[in-house]
Amino acid sequence: MLEDYAMLIATDEAGRVVRRPSKPAIGRMLANLQRGNAHLVLERTEEDMEGSWYVQVLLRDDNTYQLEFRDGVAAEHYQTRTIAQAKVLTVMLGWAAGKADWKDGFMWNNIGSQFEAVLAVPALALPVCSSPATSAEPAN
Repeated sequence: MLEDYAMLIATDEAGRVVRRPSKPAIGRMLANLQRGNAHLVLERTEEDMEGSWYVQVLLRDDNTYQLEFRDGVAAEHYQTRTIAQAKVLTVMLGWAAGKADWKDGFMWNNIGSQFEAVLAVPALALPVCSSPATSAEPAN
């Protein structure tokens, strides 16, 4: 098990949900990304933990991987890209295990302002979002 003090939940675009996923399960879900199932979210949940804590990946149309993570609040939402699936797996497993160096090797861009702008829109104009996956749509 990757983290004992917080529950991890892996969800893909096809709707498959794995609670407390093992390293091999995360690897399989990542390896199975393709058109129509191009998104994977690994979320950390705990009753005492406020905010959203997750790492997610999108397999883009150009076959690159867009990685994002959020550390609790919209202002702490970061993004990077890579062509290497192995690097994506290293990031996701490192994040899941709580390793201090999981972000190393990438230049992460803070994109939190994109989400803060959305929060300023009146609530009735916002779509209903049920998971972090909806925040992963890339800005065009």
